[in-house]
Amino acid sequence: MDFSLTEEQNLIVETVRSFVERELYPHENLVDRLDDVPDDLAQSIRQAAITSGLYAPNMPEELGGGGLSGVNLALVERELGRASYALGCLVARPSNILQGCVGEQVERYLLPSIRGERHDCMAMTEPGAGSDVQSMKTRADRDGSDFVINGTKHFISHADKADFVILLAVTGTQETARGTRPLISTFLVDTDNPGLTVTRGSSCVSHRGYHQCELSFVDCRVPASALLGEEGLGLDLMGQWLGSTRLAVAANSVGRGQRVLAASLEWAATREQFGQPIGKFQGISFPLADSAVELAAAELLTLYAADKYDRGEMTDMDVAMAKLYATEALGRITDRAVQVFGGMGLVSESPVERWWRDARVERIWDGTSEIQRHIISRSLLRPLGA
Repeated sequence: MDFSLTEEQNLIVETVRSFVERELYPHENLVDRLDDVPDDLAQSIRQAAITSGLYAPNMPEELGGGGLSGVNLALVERELGRASYALGCLVARPSNILQGCVGEQVERYLLPSIRGERHDCMAMTEPGAGSDVQSMKTRADRDGSDFVINGTKHFISHADKADFVILLAVTGTQETARGTRPLISTFLVDTDNPGLTVTRGSSCVSHRGYHQCELSFVDCRVPASALLGEEGLGLDLMGQWLGSTRLAVAANSVGRGQRVLAASLEWAATREQFGQPIGKFQGISFPLADSAVELAAAELLTLYAADKYDRGEMTDMDVAMAKLYATEALGRITDRAVQVFGGMGLVSESPVERWWRDARVERIWDGTSEIQRHIISRSLLRPLGA
């Protein structure tokens, strides 16, 4: 198996890395201090991404997107992952689920998202339904030719900046061998739709400037044309695209890990104590070696899953392994970085403290580490009848 990058892939990496260093790095401290991205800065970065041809790289080329392969997209996500997420997300990768748009949905939601004119957010999590999606209580009940939505969603990322919501809601029930189960459907709901209120949630330690919000639906009426995909098959539609989202988290974690390790190495090589660089001491050098090994393993798992995605062979277990290992490795790498930097790793003037905070959420969103372990173990045991 050839793990070397092609000339085209090296060009992609160089282009995105240059963009990140030029357009995103200079604003990280400001965004972290404000816990926000000023609107004019956000618009400037989006326009720069569009001009550079980096916008919507995950969308088909015939629709105006970048049309990148799974491996090439993983490389893009790796490079964007080096920067503050609140800034990196402005180089938008619209939710892949929008490729399920049909009819007027294409002109109203899909194409404007690819052009950078509209922005989405995904609303699935509820106060009583996080990892257990089927416990959600938000309902969309038919009323003539419309659906009326009632319920609450929380921890909805970037909803305060979104123009519309990709919403999962219960539309009925079905009887199964395990009892009554909800039928869940997917809807496209504009954030200015009457009956929908978007409220910014509590501040989080990770990814300042990229906010989590609460969505309250009170008799929110939408037409049947707001239904994305078939009624009752929302989880199936979601499952078609969730793997690529988790793969992006893995790639982001690899990119951030590379930046953290590079900074740790430079500090260890230049910071002197007892008359020599601290990297000369095994207490510092051995943890750096561990970080390098784990980072290489995380990248290989991620690219392996991306390559299988391109060949139509990626399984849930493949992407779960990549997401689990890469995010947990990032946690260990950033924790070691704090130890290498010592007190300087905890002061707000140092980016190390931010990297350490930001790393924590990666093991939670888009499926916790425990969910990934469940997917992996289930995939291993089911063929044996367990």
